[in-house]
Amino acid sequence: MDAELLGQARLLLDLCRARRLTIATAESCTGGAVAAALTDVAGSSDVFERGFVTYSNEAKEAMLDVPASTIGSYGAVSRETAEAMARGALARARGSSSMPSASSAMSDERKSAGRRSSRRLPC
Repeated sequence: MDAELLGQARLLLDLCRARRLTIATAESCTGGAVAAALTDVAGSSDVFERGFVTYSNEAKEAMLDVPASTIGSYGAVSRETAEAMARGALARARGSSSMPSASSAMSDERKSAGRRSSRRLPC
């Protein structure tokens, strides 16, 4: 794994650990790469709770309760779908924050749509 990416994963884990937060990921186009980066860090299991890889629209609907109408109206790669994915991950996990990854082509602002309750986290 790329040293810079591993460093960023380590930093995020340390920040969450210091704030007593846990992480659940909801990924689509990244295919589990975010979860892989986080779990490549030794000792990450005290922070990383679980990850969902929901590549197809059907998986988003079945695993994360993303409304078909959201995907239909905004597309699978949209802020609205990513936020619905984050809400679905939080509802199914003990995680206190979730990080959706609907597309690697989305802007950094959209990639950081992770939430703890209604507050954004620096993902």
